[in-house]
Amino acid sequence: MTLTDASTTNEEQPPPPPPAEIRYSGEYSINPLGDVSFLHMCARLPSVLRRICRMAWQLDRTAVLLLLACQIVTGAAAAVGLAATARAMRPILGTGAVSDRIHQALPALLVVAGAAALGRLSSAVASYGDRRLTPLLTTYADSALVEAVCRVESAAYAEDGFADRQEAAEMGVVRTHVMVSDAQRFMAALIRMVAASGILSVLHWAMVPLLVLAVLPAGVGAVLTARVDYEMHYANVSDRNVRHMMRWWATTPKHGDEVRANGMTGYLLFWYRSLSERIDGRLLAVAPRTLRITLLSAAVGGLFLLLTWAALAWLAITGRIELAIAATAVVAVQTTLAALSQVVINGAALFHTSLYLTDMQTFLDDAAQRAPQRGELNAAETVEEVRVDDVVYQYPGKDRPAVDGVTLSLRRGEILAIVGENGSGKSTLLRLITGIYLADKGRVLWNGADLATLNQETVWARTGLVPQLFAQWPLRVRENVTLGQPRTRNDAPIWEAIDAVGMREAVEALPDDIETLLAREVFGGVELSGGQWQRLACSRAIYRCPELLILDEPTSQMDARGEHQIFERIKRDAADRITIVVTHQLENTQLADRILVMDKGQVIEQGRYEDLVTADGLFAELVALAQDR
Repeated sequence: MTLTDASTTNEEQPPPPPPAEIRYSGEYSINPLGDVSFLHMCARLPSVLRRICRMAWQLDRTAVLLLLACQIVTGAAAAVGLAATARAMRPILGTGAVSDRIHQALPALLVVAGAAALGRLSSAVASYGDRRLTPLLTTYADSALVEAVCRVESAAYAEDGFADRQEAAEMGVVRTHVMVSDAQRFMAALIRMVAASGILSVLHWAMVPLLVLAVLPAGVGAVLTARVDYEMHYANVSDRNVRHMMRWWATTPKHGDEVRANGMTGYLLFWYRSLSERIDGRLLAVAPRTLRITLLSAAVGGLFLLLTWAALAWLAITGRIELAIAATAVVAVQTTLAALSQVVINGAALFHTSLYLTDMQTFLDDAAQRAPQRGELNAAETVEEVRVDDVVYQYPGKDRPAVDGVTLSLRRGEILAIVGENGSGKSTLLRLITGIYLADKGRVLWNGADLATLNQETVWARTGLVPQLFAQWPLRVRENVTLGQPRTRNDAPIWEAIDAVGMREAVEALPDDIETLLAREVFGGVELSGGQWQRLACSRAIYRCPELLILDEPTSQMDARGEHQIFERIKRDAADRITIVVTHQLENTQLADRILVMDKGQVIEQGRYEDLVTADGLFAELVALAQDR
């Protein structure tokens, strides 16, 4: 047999496959603005302002009052300045010596200067208030989102669209950074516009409607453009979410060896670029649409602005208003026009922000409804019995239950081993026993109390879980053992748990022993081997001294010495708790008092090792296959 270099073959190498097209269906795939009218969208602004005020009021009332006071001062200064300008124009444009006219106008000019200085001062103070509020609001929104995701029912993660809605909510958190400044500028511009319009309407009633018509098309265009931007944001949510996840997987050092040794770098870069181009393609496709909106709104607004200046010129030429009033009107028109433009710009920005805030609030409300709605009873301090009574659980979107009619009971001091092929329902059963999932049918009882009636925090306080996919927290060794829940100020229990898994020598060899940061990506941090991480994960459960200890493949990455040490510790402490072990290393099940064999969500065999290994069942078949390797 000879090996042929791939480059010498005539067969053309196929191109790398592009990223999959992701199309979700259901209620969360529908753009919430799809059938919303322009007037309805504009009507959202008051509710957005109220929402921002409520959030800000909870965090810093002084800053809110400061911002509101600054807006009032700004508007009053604009009104006083324009009124003083009108008084100053009469002597300046009147007859007589220049010095006399300036002398007569000087008091009014001083008022104009003072009003301008007051307006700038209020703007500076408003900026200070903005800087006080914005970090608090951003942290508040970010923390609320993290808490919502942490507290949501675990079953929600399996629902289609959950991750996409979380990604959309993340954009709401990002927009809170500009939320206060958008609202503050909008209110300031609105107050200045009202003040300037009041002065202008006194000069001549026709000027204000013409100015509104001059600016209104720009407002319509800005809101419609914001709607287009949101449509693209909504269309790209899934692809952005997948790209974000793949970016982490491709760049984390934890998978760097696999990426490089398997030559995946080229494909991952191709994949990332392809997904980015797909996102960009959607954005580029709507660019002509936004251009048409902008050009049309600018043309219509320019026409009405031309009519405004023409009307002002006609009023002055025909003598319908005095020259001094006309000059004041020019200033008032400029002020009103600038204020109107800012109202439009910041109103559109506020509307844009409201879209993402709505996504965020919708996600938070939905997550709050999905937070565990359990009972208020506390779990017993000592768990004598756990009983699973005809339990059924089916994941959303699946065609059959993951656990189907399982019944079993566990007594304190007993070790139960659960075995079965992949997908047999072992891990799901563990989640039901610990109350992470609540059964669709049947009950899980701790000391006779249904888990659905118990306070889940008290249940989990009595549980120690070593999952198959355990977390390698970027924390110090101490916190990786205690999981941030120290029992005492003394480190002795921590070292006892470390000794129990044979990690003392490895921990003492670290630069700062239990103070060492376990994160190679961070300066000063270090990394453990896979087996060492798994030992540390076992030490967490041992440190908790739980009433119910669950270990899901606890030694899959350990050497023989470490595996032996862990199972010896399990046997030694078994009398003080209920212990459940899930393992594919079937020889380790000999320590169990009872073995449960699962297949397709059901218990098909149970008994002691000696009985099952000689029976003509799945367990005996699996043992024979393991010995034949």
